[in-house]
Amino acid sequence: MQATTEPSRDCPLCPRLHDFISGWRLREPSWHNAPVPTFLPPEGEDAVRFLVVGLGPGLRGANRTGRPFTGDYAGDLLYNTLIRFGFAEGRFEARPDDSLRLIETAITNAVRCVPPENKPLGGEISTCRRFLSSTLERFKNLEAVLTLGTIAHQSTVRALGARVADHPFRHGGRSTIGPLAVFSSYHCSRYNTNTGRLTEDMFVSVFQEIAGYLKK
Repeated sequence: MQATTEPSRDCPLCPRLHDFISGWRLREPSWHNAPVPTFLPPEGEDAVRFLVVGLGPGLRGANRTGRPFTGDYAGDLLYNTLIRFGFAEGRFEARPDDSLRLIETAITNAVRCVPPENKPLGGEISTCRRFLSSTLERFKNLEAVLTLGTIAHQSTVRALGARVADHPFRHGGRSTIGPLAVFSSYHCSRYNTNTGRLTEDMFVSVFQEIAGYLKK
């Protein structure tokens, strides 16, 4: 299953992203510099009830460390909030060998390779959706999905076979697509928090709703 849900280390499907990563392998040979795989709980995929979908790896974050949302500011807010609501445990120290463990939760990205300037092209988003679709399918006990930002939301809706027009993105939104509840939030990027577009309270309120839904 791993081969269908995760791209290979040298995935050639998006030439621009492949070339960008190749350049960074020469500049920073100790970095991950490859598609970033889905982060799973220790119990494996059958334990997953909740999936978080981000946009793509940050250049000096997940592209460096090899774990989603690890190594940049977005991870600080995301993982601390996951811990607060019991979706993770341990201590997040922004490195893949810290003590952080997910609980019934998985984290992935709509685009698995780091895009230049954090801006994937439409064709790259569409091409990588095959992996997002397979990831959604691999979690047989999945109940809720959180999409972070418009691109992640739209790609997730399409991966689930639904129309974006029927499930538009909005912060604090919630849609039902098949058996899944799809929640949406502004991305927890430093830009969004610095500009006030997303506050910690706004982010926490989304997780409160998700936690309440999963407890029912």
